[in-house]
Amino acid sequence: QPSLVLIQTEGPGENGETGKGLGSGVIINDFGEILTSLHVVAGAQKITLTFADGTHSAGLVISESPEIDIAVLQAETLPAQFVPATLGNPGALRVGDEAFVVGNPCGLYSSMSAGVISGFNRTFQPPGSDQRIEGLIQFDAAANPGNSGGPLLNRSGHVIGIVTGIINPTD
Repeated sequence: QPSLVLIQTEGPGENGETGKGLGSGVIINDFGEILTSLHVVAGAQKITLTFADGTHSAGLVISESPEIDIAVLQAETLPAQFVPATLGNPGALRVGDEAFVVGNPCGLYSSMSAGVISGFNRTFQPPGSDQRIEGLIQFDAAANPGNSGGPLLNRSGHVIGIVTGIINPTD
């Protein structure tokens, strides 16, 4: 939880209105850099970050990898204290291993759901996009809008992935 970041965005929306977005991120190093999904911040004119202690800051995209839907953010102002997450080894996982999704689904700060790893090397094509993201980890823990960009954890609490997409066959 002390590594979790709530990400709120504003940018161009439909009919000239301002579009608002919501997602999650995770602090990954002592510089306070934040890993998230690129689609959470893509096209944003304003990025607001909220840290576990309630600190708010503007955020800036400092690196992006569209082919894997990953972005790295930097906060203008970091909290006085923050805790980087421990990065794990996704190559050590097996189908059936426990997996935990931590994030801010529907704006509910710091929610967690549990499940298992269901498969590896999955491919996902986001709706309305020509891009295919390959090499993904499939899991069955509950994920909802707002979980995107948040960490996928192993049983030891190590980050083994970043939530990228949700496949819902009924919607």
